[in-house]
Amino acid sequence: MTSTIGKPLVITAGEPAGIGPDLCLALAPTGRLDDVTFIADAEAIETRASLLGVSADGLNILNEPLANPSVCGTPDPANAASLLSGLTRAVQGCIDGEFSALVTAPLQKSVINDAGIAFSGHTEFLAELTSTRTPVMLLVADELRVALASTHLPLREVADYLTSDRLRDVIEVLHADLVDKFAIAEPDIIVCGLNPHAGEGGYLGKEDAALIQPVVAEFQKRGMNIRGPLPADTAFTPAAGRADAVLAMYHDQGLPVLKYAGFGSAVNVTLGLPIIRTSVDHGTALDIAGTGKADPGSMIAAVDLAAKMASL
Repeated sequence: MTSTIGKPLVITAGEPAGIGPDLCLALAPTGRLDDVTFIADAEAIETRASLLGVSADGLNILNEPLANPSVCGTPDPANAASLLSGLTRAVQGCIDGEFSALVTAPLQKSVINDAGIAFSGHTEFLAELTSTRTPVMLLVADELRVALASTHLPLREVADYLTSDRLRDVIEVLHADLVDKFAIAEPDIIVCGLNPHAGEGGYLGKEDAALIQPVVAEFQKRGMNIRGPLPADTAFTPAAGRADAVLAMYHDQGLPVLKYAGFGSAVNVTLGLPIIRTSVDHGTALDIAGTGKADPGSMIAAVDLAAKMASL
């Protein structure tokens, strides 16, 4: 599946020492290369293709040269600037209408920081590039959608990070993009509690009643189909009822459920951006780069979802 609106998808190949190049090459036999442009070091892609015994023919590559040749399994901080330059090029192309959507292969956060460049992840970097005040991470596995009220934070900082304004902003973005980017006219959203049993009436924490419930009530008064806070251990069960998305309060509250349901085929979507961006649901897998063991399932799903969203 590719874009149906006349503009190609753009795929950034990610960390060249990881499985990003493998995933890009794996798209060739799937018939998904029509209207797809890759941003990568063309020589690195050719080298990886040779190592894997496959062909890079058919990949339309915008060359973004690396400072140093990549070595499987060994990221080089000298290449960090090139990787972020390619990502910036892709985003600008989406903003300018050159591309219909962005799909990203994984980057190695640590090596970019080792290069002296502060980098906490694609989500935050893309938000800064596009002047997006409230980016929202959404993971998708078939009909299961899990959004996060906070992303890459130590657990002990989550309660202090969550304020009424932040939670309100996240719900606004989630609701708006379910309508605009997923064409769901009247989204049903479940909001998880922060504490076990959603606070157990205050005995297990006061944030649920004092913070989350009043914000949910505001949206309910506006006629939105939002429920919560529900205990996270039941929010994903049939007893909670159908939902178009579940909003988890922190990273490891929602993503273990999502990845259990769809690991290897789930897609990471960044909401709130002025562009469409999807990504794989896994990391760089440095240990299997160039071995032929990389599973392209999540990349294929990310391409398909990006194309679908671009055609809505």
